[in-house]
Amino acid sequence: MEKNLTTTESLAIITEMISKAKRETSGDGSFQLLLWGWAVSLCNLGQYILHKLEMERPYLIWLGLVPVIFLSARWGYMKAKNSQIKSHLGKMVGRIWIAVFAAIIVVLSAMPILGFNHNPVILLLVAIGMYATGSIIRVPPFAYGSVVLGIGAIIAFQLPVVEQNLVAAIAIILGYLVPGYYLKNSYRERI
Repeated sequence: MEKNLTTTESLAIITEMISKAKRETSGDGSFQLLLWGWAVSLCNLGQYILHKLEMERPYLIWLGLVPVIFLSARWGYMKAKNSQIKSHLGKMVGRIWIAVFAAIIVVLSAMPILGFNHNPVILLLVAIGMYATGSIIRVPPFAYGSVVLGIGAIIAFQLPVVEQNLVAAIAIILGYLVPGYYLKNSYRERI
């Protein structure tokens, strides 16, 4: 026989479900943020330094992202496989970042057309992803990070391609890694 719930009990259950979904969605999603944040920042910084040292083909440093792609995919697969809660919010965040990743691939494939001014566009795409994620999981540093990334894109559009790498590295550290570490620290406080 089903028990009729009071309004207060129903609201308490709904609130608890939303909290669980939010914890699961934001969880320790910092792994992906920190992995990609450090990898992209170091590649941008590395290309900038190698170019300033007049090394040949400084762009080859981006091959360092190949193992990062596999590590990120494996971590995402294992997390999804072992996740006890499949929330709508988690699916939304995942789909947003899949869309951002797909858009970045399109931008990277059009680098010659863009005159290799792809970094500011990528910063804007990541800013959109950070803002949407922050709005869904209600973590304010994500919104601040998206503003930093947007400002980085505006600055980078004004600079030569080589200098864009330095701006992108700094913008990713401030706008992507700082929220990632915030998420990591706040996750540790919750468990």
